[in-house]
Amino acid sequence: QVQLVESGGGLVQAGGSLRLSCAASGRTFSSYAIGWFRQAPGKEREFVAAVKWSGGDIYYADSVKGRFTISRDNAKNTAFLQMNSLKPEDTAVYYCAAERSFPVVAPAEYDYWGQGTQVTVSS
Repeated sequence: QVQLVESGGGLVQAGGSLRLSCAASGRTFSSYAIGWFRQAPGKEREFVAAVKWSGGDIYYADSVKGRFTISRDNAKNTAFLQMNSLKPEDTAVYYCAAERSFPVVAPAEYDYWGQGTQVTVSS
C-alpha cells in the first residue's frame, strides 16, 4: 500500500513558478514509478510527467516539456514537480499517482492516487 499526499499548489501569475510535492507513506515507495496528472474543469484527467522508481528515467507530455521538471527523493519518500513558465492553460487540479510500470500515461493503469492540489494561473 502507498498513500500519497500532494502539496504546493496555489495561485500564480502567468510566467511564474510553483513546486508541487508528493509525499508518500509506505516502505515500498521506491518500488513504484510516480506520475503527475492534471484535470481541468470539464476535461479528462491528463498525463503530465512520470519518473521511474530509480529516478533515472523520465517521461513528459509534450505540453509541458521544457517547462516542467519531475524528480524524486526516495530517501524522503517524496516526488516533486517543478513548474516554470506557467500558462493559464496549466490551471487544473494536479494529482500524483503510483504505478509499478514505466512509462504509463493512462490514468486507469495507476494503482494509487493522492487527493490533488489546485494550481491556478492567472493571465
